Amino acid sequence: MSEPMDRRTFAALTATAVLGREALSADTPAEAAPLPHAKATEAPFTRDYPKPGFNPAWRRPQINKLMVQDFVIFAHTDIAMVKKLLDREPALANAFMDWGGGDWESGLGAAAHMGNREMASLLLERGARMDIFCATMMGQLEAVKAFLRLQPKLIDAKGPHGFSLHFHAQLAGPDADRMVDYLQSVKKVELKPNPFLNMKKGGDKK
Repeated sequence: MSEPMDRRTFAALTATAVLGREALSADTPAEAAPLPHAKATEAPFTRDYPKPGFNPAWRRPQINKLMVQDFVIFAHTDIAMVKKLLDREPALANAFMDWGGGDWESGLGAAAHMGNREMASLLLERGARMDIFCATMMGQLEAVKAFLRLQPKLIDAKGPHGFSLHFHAQLAGPDADRMVDYLQSVKKVELKPNPFLNMKKGGDKK
């Protein structure tokens, strides 16, 4: 059973999901962070290249975008709601939400940048596809090494909201020190305080 969050934590989480890491800066309190606009809008687009020769069949409807949005938000902390929605639509395990400008986030990505191992484990059990960010947060050092051997430039990869591998490594619990040390040996960066390391749980969840 997931624990409730206090108002400040919930506000910070929401601001991060929508605005990205900069929403948690010291100069901008999370409670005051404004939303860019109230409703998602799709960027205008006109093909300026030849149309692909393959036409999708669209035999089945797409998963509802609002459902995907809610699922990804719940996947940060609310394991009961995640289970409920997965039971209703198992394909949500690999659904992504575009928060704007190509900031793609899945439920697994949400769990990973929150350091939520219980949530990540559930999503993996339900078929979510492991990636390097989740592997880093889960302390899977050999898997992370394998990813970087396959493609060394992944050391600079950015996850949801621009969070780096080093950021995820700080959330690796008992494996954090060795994961951070390894990533720093590959590429040394300035480690800034991670706002999700000591999130206050409990209290009013409204």
